[in-house]
Amino acid sequence: MKKHFDTLSQAISELQKAGYTEDFNLKSDCIECKPLDIRLLVDDFEIDKMYRFEGNTDPSDSSILFAISSKAYKIKGLLVDAYGVYSDALTTEMIQKLKYQP
Repeated sequence: MKKHFDTLSQAISELQKAGYTEDFNLKSDCIECKPLDIRLLVDDFEIDKMYRFEGNTDPSDSSILFAISSKAYKIKGLLVDAYGVYSDALTTEMIQKLKYQP
């Protein structure tokens, strides 16, 4: 059963305690971990969990939190997209990968 979080910050805190410590950034064709100078291509990572948060006053003010792991690089981290995963120009492969199905 998927755990429910009331806020984005609560989810981030709990996932960090569970080992998702790296900070990922979404690029058009990969996920980047700047501190480690790593670029994870579509085949290099898995989405373990996804949480969606909507603003209290504006439902279009949404955030999506992805808990991501990479066996190839032996890292786990978080990716937050404040406007929805399809707001930026992404490759078809990245769009398909980010369509998380539990």
